[in-house]
Amino acid sequence: MNTRRQTKLVQEGQFVAQVEVDIIEADSGWSPYLSLEDAYKLDAVREALRRGDIQSASRNAQVFILTPVAP
Repeated sequence: MNTRRQTKLVQEGQFVAQVEVDIIEADSGWSPYLSLEDAYKLDAVREALRRGDIQSASRNAQVFILTPVAP
């Protein structure tokens, strides 16, 4: 079983968060997958962004605001 770090992007409305997670690669048929802890981390960041709670989302991710370039 091998693990590697990867950045996942979570977008909610005008916010985007970069979340660092470990991808687990195994010889099983369900590979690659996230650990339960990383899946909960992604869900927590997504819920915080939905509420507009940038401070909570920033605990587990780097948060950005999207700005449209052209109408």
